[in-house]
Amino acid sequence: MKRTVRTAAVLSAAALVMAGCAGGGDDVQPSGRATAEDGAVVVVVGASPVPHAEILQFVQDELAADAGIELQIREFTDYVLPNTALAEGELDANYFQHLPYFEAQVEEQGFDFDHFEGVHIEPYGLYSESVDAVQDIPAGGTIGITNDPGNQARALDLLVEAELITLADTEGDATLLDIEDNPKDLQFVETAPEQLVVSLQDVDAAVINGNFALEAGLNPAEDAIVLESGDDNPYANFLAVRSEDKENEAIVTLDELLHSDEVKAFIEERWPAGEVLPAF
Repeated sequence: MKRTVRTAAVLSAAALVMAGCAGGGDDVQPSGRATAEDGAVVVVVGASPVPHAEILQFVQDELAADAGIELQIREFTDYVLPNTALAEGELDANYFQHLPYFEAQVEEQGFDFDHFEGVHIEPYGLYSESVDAVQDIPAGGTIGITNDPGNQARALDLLVEAELITLADTEGDATLLDIEDNPKDLQFVETAPEQLVVSLQDVDAAVINGNFALEAGLNPAEDAIVLESGDDNPYANFLAVRSEDKENEAIVTLDELLHSDEVKAFIEERWPAGEVLPAF
């Protein structure tokens, strides 16, 4: 049986929607309007705590000073506020999302955003506290799934890979309404992505985002009963910016550091089982 998620980690995942994390002082303004005491240009970046903020902290600790920038890292535990904060000018960039989610948000919210290339992939996983294999999921069982349209299609694709369902052909992203065959008569429980770990004990299995699984003490490479492949994976996470800042020198420098050999080595050493994969 897969291990029960630690209570402390669950509480952490359900904690305040936004928490501050520092690479410097608290009085921060977006880049180009603030410099550190040593003259470095301050770049304010919003990020999910794991692995994004960890990767950014490595950049801040090991690479940023020599590149003439200083990172101010602000952690967010949901997928809504980082884009809102970026649009409102509270951040210079954010690092938490993949292209399908980014495109959905830009279309729905009208954000004037751009983005750089992918930095890392967090494989999606199907987790359970009650069964050890997909075939053990009972008939009529319940499956937790994100209510986020930008990720629900990804979750459904994983369930297709697990041979639990099939999907009808659709022009856009698949939703629960596009399930064609459901031989086990599975029942789907939609919830906010950050709450899926919390509700894992109440369902037979749940498809959970890699960052929330890691925050809760789950190891995707070891604990998932089905894990998304990293090969040709379109869900690499990247640095997003306001369109006007796509060529901002300090932000371009940060993106270059995120694609450095040092960051690639850090990801591979920090998550050696493939829980997080470099995308470059």
